[in-house]
Amino acid sequence: MPTSLKGHFLIATPALNGSYFHHSVIYLCEHDDNGAMGLVINQPADIMLDELLTQVNIENAAPSTASTPILLGGPMQQNQGVILHDSPRNIEISSQIAGDVYLCASTDLLKILGTERSPAHSLIALGYSGWEAGQLEQEIVDNSWLTTAADNDVLFNTPSDKCWHAAAELLGIDINLISDTVGHA
Repeated sequence: MPTSLKGHFLIATPALNGSYFHHSVIYLCEHDDNGAMGLVINQPADIMLDELLTQVNIENAAPSTASTPILLGGPMQQNQGVILHDSPRNIEISSQIAGDVYLCASTDLLKILGTERSPAHSLIALGYSGWEAGQLEQEIVDNSWLTTAADNDVLFNTPSDKCWHAAAELLGIDINLISDTVGHA
């Protein structure tokens, strides 16, 4: 396993069936000796961006806000929103995670999503997923997660209901063929 899985996908194995992370794909934003933090990228909330903007009193009349789903990034701090995006255009309010993927927690970016100043691709999530030091590594050893380098096409262009399969295909795996029984050979 690489020293850090920052910028990688965690793909839930069938061992997580019945849990919050059932069929989840998580984009890891941080991973070091202190723990890990990531965003579930394939669990839509029951709210669209235009509704969220209204709730937080942000004006943005871009037509795409009505068709932009908000995601449930994880079970922690679900009242906190974050944005993953692919454009360095707004780098002063964003932090680079890996390659051309950036993380932003500023509401300033919400004001321009869907406009000509917007990043080309973005995901908006409420909440995040987090692990204490050593916890994620143990879950990987326990066969709860598969890992692979993230792919921007899967991250930004794959519909939520296809994301779990698409991420597993990056490893050459048909995820439906993996047993939900945990064990080691």
